[in-house]
Amino acid sequence: MRTSAKLSRRQNIRYRIRAKVTGTAQKPRLSVFRSNAEIYCQLIDDVNGATLAAASSRDKDIAAQKGPKVEISKFVGQAIARKAKELGLEKVVFDRGGNLYHGRIKAVAEGAREGGLQF
Repeated sequence: MRTSAKLSRRQNIRYRIRAKVTGTAQKPRLSVFRSNAEIYCQLIDDVNGATLAAASSRDKDIAAQKGPKVEISKFVGQAIARKAKELGLEKVVFDRGGNLYHGRIKAVAEGAREGGLQF
């Protein structure tokens, strides 16, 4: 499959997910973006168009960790759960961003669940 075909397919999946998944202030959307090297996640209130909290593998405490990218992704999930708890949030809606639910995306979700977030 050509790269352009892969990207357009993933983009169509993203649009389909975003048509169904919406975050509010009480139950924000946990959006995950995965690049080749890093992983980023945000808690987004779509009603007000605001980002409530964010965590990434580039944060100082997470970047200091050594290990495979899947383990780093789990730390990112735990970090976003910790920030959500500080805001008083327990429930979120998971947005995998068009990626398949395995590997690093799954690790973020598991880390967030271990941190106390409910999907």
